[in-house]
Amino acid sequence: MADKKKIRTALVSVFHKDGLDALLAKLNAEGVKFLSTGGTQKFIESLGYDCAKVEDVTTYPSILGGRVKTLHPKIFGGILGRRELESDVQEMAQYEIEPIDLVIVDLYPFEQTVASGASEADIIEKIDIGGISLIRAAAKNFNDVVIVPSKAEYQPLLDIVNAQGAETTLEQRRRFAERAFATSSHYDTAIHAYFDK
Repeated sequence: MADKKKIRTALVSVFHKDGLDALLAKLNAEGVKFLSTGGTQKFIESLGYDCAKVEDVTTYPSILGGRVKTLHPKIFGGILGRRELESDVQEMAQYEIEPIDLVIVDLYPFEQTVASGASEADIIEKIDIGGISLIRAAAKNFNDVVIVPSKAEYQPLLDIVNAQGAETTLEQRRRFAERAFATSSHYDTAIHAYFDK
């Protein structure tokens, strides 16, 4: 298996967009294609970059008040497909699933919403489903995919791309995966603490 992997397509789905500009600018300059939903897609386009809509890939609109956007085989297949496994490559071709090499996520601010004294209904809506699923899928497939699981990791990836272009080593991808599972673990612990109160 090749240690270095090139980033060709990035799925970007973030709550906090501050600090993302510099990373997107560098990725765009490196020829990386963007894929996104809703507000993030509009943000990317406002910076002057082309951005494909997730809805155009899945052929489904964002449904149930935005609760379901990215949860689709064309997205998760693109993240979880193993590039060195011939059966995965054949299935991706069969179902016209394009590989996704980088996933940038920043989760709904659950803890901040609880701390603000928001209503239970508002708190429940800030339990991120798609984002946490994207984080876990990309981290699981760190052999092929880079996962940026929070805005705290925008700069570390930018440093890598500045130093070596739009490609990462296996060790770098594994390090991002470790931080991704730390992010998801912390998030679920906060949700559990809220329900356990």
